[in-house]
Amino acid sequence: MVKTAIANFEYILPVIRGIQAGREYYVSMCPVRILPKLFPLDEEETPPELRASREINLARIPEISQYILKHPTTYIFSAITASIDAEIAFEPIGTEAEERKIGRLRVPMDAKFSINDGKHRRAALELALKENPDLGYETIALILFLDIGLKRSQQMFSDLNRFPVVTDSCLNILYDQHDRTAELVREVVKQVTVFRCLTDTEHSVLSARSGKLFAIDRIYNATINLLVNCQHLPLSQQLDLAVRFWHLVSENIPDWQQVLSKKVAAGEVRRDYLHCHPVALLALGEVGAFLLSLDGWEGYLQGLKEIDWSRFNGDWQGRILVKGGFSKSRDSVSWLRGYILQRLGLL
Repeated sequence: MVKTAIANFEYILPVIRGIQAGREYYVSMCPVRILPKLFPLDEEETPPELRASREINLARIPEISQYILKHPTTYIFSAITASIDAEIAFEPIGTEAEERKIGRLRVPMDAKFSINDGKHRRAALELALKENPDLGYETIALILFLDIGLKRSQQMFSDLNRFPVVTDSCLNILYDQHDRTAELVREVVKQVTVFRCLTDTEHSVLSARSGKLFAIDRIYNATINLLVNCQHLPLSQQLDLAVRFWHLVSENIPDWQQVLSKKVAAGEVRRDYLHCHPVALLALGEVGAFLLSLDGWEGYLQGLKEIDWSRFNGDWQGRILVKGGFSKSRDSVSWLRGYILQRLGLL
């Protein structure tokens, strides 16, 4: 976008014109350095009934800004959607079919631009710009609608947020190339046979018919617990420790091997046994963190075979098994950690 003041004080925006729901809208590109001038944030508190979007959450801005600054060559943002409250004029570059869709949008300089979706992106970019001025020469896409009043703008916000889909945490772990722990866990899943064959990498909630025992986000969180005291080590050494630990755990939980060899259905094991549930994996990770500080730690894991992991084990009642389901509370994880360590002869 080029911001140009001409004789009658207008912005001239290069745009592509489109039609949606019978109304014109325009797509443009805005240099980051222009965002604060074009879209000033409201400093005064405004009642929600008089706003066209949600109130900005200032606590989110530094996190988004750091994402930009830490990944200057790979960060990515979707378009900012905004409305213009003014009389505008579109000038196509020609008369042919495609040429009529491309042109210049003339907008009075006293026009009011209101962000319908993207306030936090705009604020984070402004904050990042203060630390890295070179960002000012980069651009972000704008989708511009004509504003026909507060009610229409409020309806636009409602429609834009009508069908939000939160990305499953498993997919975030599977796809995130910035997270070193996610990278490590993906490799652990590849190298530990039970995990490779029995881990769902897309869904954090397994259906009753799923042939998987684990979700990758459970392994991710358990591995964080496992390596909590190993952050000073190179990633390759952390990977080696995690693979060795989980491989030995899988060898000493016979039910996992039964599912792997297709002798027992995964759904039956998830239903009747504790060891594949989040509370057990988290506790096993914490047990592993303790074991890694010991010489000959591998031998202790043989004691896992002696634990009755069945949901009918009376030891679980009121501690792990609560109201018919396995608890995931911090207290339950801590209690199970102590229980396992005791069964391994370490307490």
